[in-house]
Amino acid sequence: MPPAHPFDFDALDADDDKLKEECGIFGVVGVADAANFVALGLHALQHRGQEAGGIVSYDPGQGFNSARRFGYVRDNFTSQSLMQTLPGELAIGHVRYSTAGSKGQTQIRDVQPFFGEFSMGGAAIAHNGNITNANALRRELIERGSIFQSSSDSECIIHLMARSLQRDIPARMEDALRRVEGAFSVIAMTRTKLIGVRDPLGVRPLCLGKIGDGWALASETCALDIIGAEFVREIEPGEMVVITAEKGVESQRPFRPQRPRFCIFEHVYFSRPDSIIGGRSVYETRRQIGVELAREAPVDADLVCPVPDSGTPAAIGFAHESGIPYGMGIVRNQYMGRTFIEPTEQIRNMGVRLKLNVNRALIEGKRVILVDDSVVRGTTSRKIKEMILDAGAAEVHFRIASPPTAWPCFYGVDTPQREKLLAATMSEEEMREHLAVDSLRFISLDGLYRAVGEAKGRDASCPQYCDACFSGEYPVEPSDQIEQGFRLKAAE
Repeated sequence: MPPAHPFDFDALDADDDKLKEECGIFGVVGVADAANFVALGLHALQHRGQEAGGIVSYDPGQGFNSARRFGYVRDNFTSQSLMQTLPGELAIGHVRYSTAGSKGQTQIRDVQPFFGEFSMGGAAIAHNGNITNANALRRELIERGSIFQSSSDSECIIHLMARSLQRDIPARMEDALRRVEGAFSVIAMTRTKLIGVRDPLGVRPLCLGKIGDGWALASETCALDIIGAEFVREIEPGEMVVITAEKGVESQRPFRPQRPRFCIFEHVYFSRPDSIIGGRSVYETRRQIGVELAREAPVDADLVCPVPDSGTPAAIGFAHESGIPYGMGIVRNQYMGRTFIEPTEQIRNMGVRLKLNVNRALIEGKRVILVDDSVVRGTTSRKIKEMILDAGAAEVHFRIASPPTAWPCFYGVDTPQREKLLAATMSEEEMREHLAVDSLRFISLDGLYRAVGEAKGRDASCPQYCDACFSGEYPVEPSDQIEQGFRLKAAE
């Protein structure tokens, strides 16, 4: 029988109701056994993509070598026999959660880094983000004779580089990226150079670190920490750095300057809480979101409880500001993998209980505030609410550490179609009724901006961040999606 409501369906994995980052990227130059450092960096970035990973290295004696595997970094790139096939002092890597390409049906040919052989030598690239004009570029390139090996939008960059008339690979990369629209942080390598580029708006993150006499590029600072690298600075929006062991870091600006629009959801959910973004601790920002929430949406209750793990810092901030005790009312099972057991109907009906369990002794008889980072389709929120009530809670109040997610992201985040987003079709009160909770409140967009350090809130005339998933205001027009019928928000 079809579900009674478009949002009423079971999710075996509690994380299926979360937005997913596309990937994490990492590279090092000037250190022995560079691939080992890349494997460690990718392990620290595993939260950005669990579907597959790859590493490319270069050694003067053996040339370029690559390994691409499905699954976790720890299950593949800890093998000594595999890592011995990736020698050299220069390597880059990528962990993937597919957005462009065949979602959930990734072929090994879709796994990055991608490699190309040019007249002046080989190059490999790893890309975080989404190219919003990839379909148009792909059609043009195929008509001109390019033969694509993957379904990934990132492969367009390699083909554009191949067609460039520039004399060296960094210049060809500049040429290629000037044709690309959307969001991109790219790490690339040649036989001697490590290259890092961010798009002019700086939507996706990229940072620079120093390790001994060598250098590292990473999506997040937590990946620098794991290899003992010193965080130097963020690569700036629109900046390209070319790094060699001999000359160090050389910076250039290949794009027309624009006002940056970093992804605000990196602060809310994507980045690890121990990372630093824009000079701010991600953990501290999330704690401050909870503080703002408590000010904007107070409620009489007995216990503040996070939905683990992403709701924890905001719940701590909410509890501190409100004076209501904090408690771990929900415990997460850290050891359930995605291939736990065959998902039979009986197991499927267990749903979220496979990942989360209620601390009944703490919950029973209490008026509970549940703090979560977001509500996407609402399926997980309903199940958690039912678990809390089954454990004997007197009341359940949801407080959400982001504004309503009402629009899909086209810049490197796996978002359901707009009609599957709860906030796209319901008001806050309708969502409360659908979730059947005593109250539901989201942080305001201004409150979120205050929490990330913008004391005056959001500048509506020129927003300081990309917040399209909340506001429907896209800083780069998603031309491929518009061609396929997507309708932008009407001008107010």
